[in-house]
Amino acid sequence: MKIPNTCRDVTHLLLAREDRALPVYQRLAIRVHILTCRACQRFERQTLMLRGALRVWREHQDHDDPTPPR
Repeated sequence: MKIPNTCRDVTHLLLAREDRALPVYQRLAIRVHILTCRACQRFERQTLMLRGALRVWREHQDHDDPTPPR
């Protein structure tokens, strides 16, 4: 079990958590790293913003015409 501690490790985990649930030790490692790293704090905010924007877009698409374009 490798404890992620570099920005590269943390950004990889921040993206991976979009697709799967992370184990507790990885979630904790992200939190600890982000407490001290402004670049990773910014990256996390950006990924959360993108997640929210995609959610809104999907909801908007669900309300549009359900027939596919020709």
